Amino acid sequence: YTPTQAGGATDLTARTLATQLESELGQSIVVDNRPGGAGSVGMQHVAGLAADGYSIMVFPVEVSMLGHQGYDIDPASYDFLGIVNEQPGTIAVPANSPYQTLEELVAAAEASPGSVTISNAGPGSIWEAGATELGNVAGVEFQGVPFDGGAPAVTAAVGGQVDAVVAGIGETAPANVDGRLRVLAVFTEERAPALPDVPTAGEAGYDVVIGSWAAVGAPAGLDPAVKESLQAAIETAAGSSEYVELIESGGNIPVFIPGAEAADFVKAENERFAELFGE
Repeated sequence: YTPTQAGGATDLTARTLATQLESELGQSIVVDNRPGGAGSVGMQHVAGLAADGYSIMVFPVEVSMLGHQGYDIDPASYDFLGIVNEQPGTIAVPANSPYQTLEELVAAAEASPGSVTISNAGPGSIWEAGATELGNVAGVEFQGVPFDGGAPAVTAAVGGQVDAVVAGIGETAPANVDGRLRVLAVFTEERAPALPDVPTAGEAGYDVVIGSWAAVGAPAGLDPAVKESLQAAIETAAGSSEYVELIESGGNIPVFIPGAEAADFVKAENERFAELFGE
């Protein structure tokens, strides 16, 4: 299962993993898209299924966010089998923008609160949260402009409809390379391999580390032997050349964080977003 539309990053992750898992598990795997409610529809569906090992989902980062935004989603409803990729967040401006650095963009927002517009992937999205966190850390007020997904948010910035966009590196790096956008900073601890010349937000003095990620999980309560078998297969699939190539081609980072550690990671993210959303 995926809680997203077909064709997006989470869906492509699921389909590529599914192909590899079929070989590992000797089972035919069908990818079932269950979009809606910012991802909550699909997540709630999976939470209600039997914990028999035959139903798994590729979860986006929003599994750790939605419960703090009025949706009936709790990460404790799932057994997480592994984190399989990460996508650093970025902030970018149109190529002809007067803002050459993140400091200059923040200074403009300081001078005139709410005047600097930043597009994002929609209400409740990780990239809306990224812009919110940047504003909190910098002590300024930005005007968020939500779109239905990262691609239209980036297009709005390319077209000069907004002053900046917060989006994943896979969406902004290509536009940076061909000169349609200028990425001012990446929201990572260290510079991103896909944009080695772009400073981190921390280098500019704003300690913001935020990004998207994908986790594979199942309804909570898996038999330990089944859980171990699935985790081993997912680890092999996530290390396959086909999967690594797909993830890296988008400027993202292929990783594998195993089950218990993945569960701790999701729990920590859940607590972080509780704080960010004021709970």
